[in-house]
Amino acid sequence: MSVDLIDLLVHGGDVLTVDEAGTVVRGGAVAVHEGEIVAVGSAEELCTRFTARESIDAAGCLVLPGLINTHTHLAMTLLRGRADDVTLQGFLERVLRWEAELLTPKNVAAAVRLAVAESVRAGVTSALDMYWFHEAAERAARESGWRLLTGPTFMDVPEPPDKLAYEDRMAWARRDLEARGPARHGRRPVVFAHSAYTLSPDQLTEIAALAREFGALLHIHAAENATEVATVEVRTGKRPVELLDSLGLLGPDLLLAHAVELTGPEIAALARTGTSVAHCPVSNLKLGCGIAPVPRLLSAGVTVGLGTDGAVSSNTLDVLGAVRQAALVHKAGGDPTAVGAERAVRMATAEGARALGLGEQLGSLEAGKRADLIVLDLTAPHLRPLHDPWSTLAYAAHSADVRDTVVEGRVLMRDRALTTLDEAAVIADLEALL
Repeated sequence: MSVDLIDLLVHGGDVLTVDEAGTVVRGGAVAVHEGEIVAVGSAEELCTRFTARESIDAAGCLVLPGLINTHTHLAMTLLRGRADDVTLQGFLERVLRWEAELLTPKNVAAAVRLAVAESVRAGVTSALDMYWFHEAAERAARESGWRLLTGPTFMDVPEPPDKLAYEDRMAWARRDLEARGPARHGRRPVVFAHSAYTLSPDQLTEIAALAREFGALLHIHAAENATEVATVEVRTGKRPVELLDSLGLLGPDLLLAHAVELTGPEIAALARTGTSVAHCPVSNLKLGCGIAPVPRLLSAGVTVGLGTDGAVSSNTLDVLGAVRQAALVHKAGGDPTAVGAERAVRMATAEGARALGLGEQLGSLEAGKRADLIVLDLTAPHLRPLHDPWSTLAYAAHSADVRDTVVEGRVLMRDRALTTLDEAAVIADLEALL
């Protein structure tokens, strides 16, 4: 057998591939070259077949796809702990004022570096980030080697932090999208329309047309709580999802954040059009928004990913914590099978990738996909014995159990030490802004 030279070999642990069959390779390995997974199999086979420039010994660990955060506002780490125990509307009133005062490209970059450090530690390898000064966020993430999906954000408020009026923002967004080029290597262009209560129907239609012109994912907050639904209904005569449907915005390139307040016909419309949802259980509970009808969405065939929201409304960027919450909160209705362990883990991996329109590139450990993976240390008492890896991840594991994090084949955390960020400097830089 010929020996091939590759960049990275992760070997010796149990590999939870999260492929369609739910394959688990005991004593497995993942071979990586030029940012791509080239083989998954037994450690014995792959260690014989490949010679690696770098390796990770995962003995006693679980190897799985990197976690995907399908809805967040990363630079809100700057405001963590400043808007607790309030409603969504109270939260927005405070945060919009602080954003107008505090946000600059420099501050956003510092806050995103902190968010990346937190995310890498938590095994999060990709995030969809809606926020101001996305160029600064993108640079900060790129410098650390982390996968960030972001792009122009539209929110028609009196004092936007970047001072761009709506008309100027549209021209700026077009230039941004033209400079990006086509989707590749686990990334795609994204356009963010904040909501149906901060943008008019005409504006939403124009933004959606821009996104479609460039093959971009369109991401929007929708039906987050009852007050939002009532506000949109008073202004437009339609509920948020009804409005989006009537405007022709629903479809496979639209991802809704939250989707808590949904009717049966609205769920049917999401399923009919292939629209996806980013479920943010921690943020929804903390803001008193309610519990999204995820079991009904799943039964209807809607793709549902998991998000943390920003670190103001959820206080952490812990996607594994969202996995546990998603697996537990929907059982409150009396059905312990409402969202099972495997389903919750898939929502943070393969289903999250599908929600972003990147299911062919991310979300599972299979040859041909991008090499985003994490190694979870199983030696702690709370993780033993390991009867079922899905159960262990959903109900027992914590983000602190993540030992190694790899994005696009690059090791960003090894043995719990960050390799591309100076953690102490990142924290000091952010706190100097406060």
